[in-house]
Amino acid sequence: MLAIRLPVEIEKRLAFLAKRTGRTKTYYAKEAILQYMDDLEDMYLAAERLEKSRKHWIQEELEQGLDLYDA
Repeated sequence: MLAIRLPVEIEKRLAFLAKRTGRTKTYYAKEAILQYMDDLEDMYLAAERLEKSRKHWIQEELEQGLDLYDA
């Protein structure tokens, strides 16, 4: 169980969206939280892997040999 206080403007937008789509405000709050958590977890995982990685590449190294400009 989670209770949150939202600014009036956000509450209005959420209520409008829920009414217009036939879904609940809880549905949209849950979806937003899950999406945000997925993004944060990806960001933290990438940062952790970057810190542990010994090799760092620059864009030119990554593009080398890919023949990106011969169209």
